[in-house]
Amino acid sequence: MTLLQYKYKTKITMIGTIIYIIGLVLAIKAVLEILKMPMGTAGKIISAVAVLCTSWLGLAVYYFYAKDKLVSWFK
Repeated sequence: MTLLQYKYKTKITMIGTIIYIIGLVLAIKAVLEILKMPMGTAGKIISAVAVLCTSWLGLAVYYFYAKDKLVSWFK
């Protein structure tokens, strides 16, 4: 492996790690918001697990669609 190939591989790995950490922080923030919502424990657990298991797709659905509707769905 040449030095140029090593530097490229290192940059790609670093960018992937940064994106992963950003997603993890946003997922934790979403779960904390879900746990503060006034709904039943089962609804909180189902919603939190769904967001954590679906990563970026779950975050997008939560923030752009489901955030305001979760309480009415799990009453």
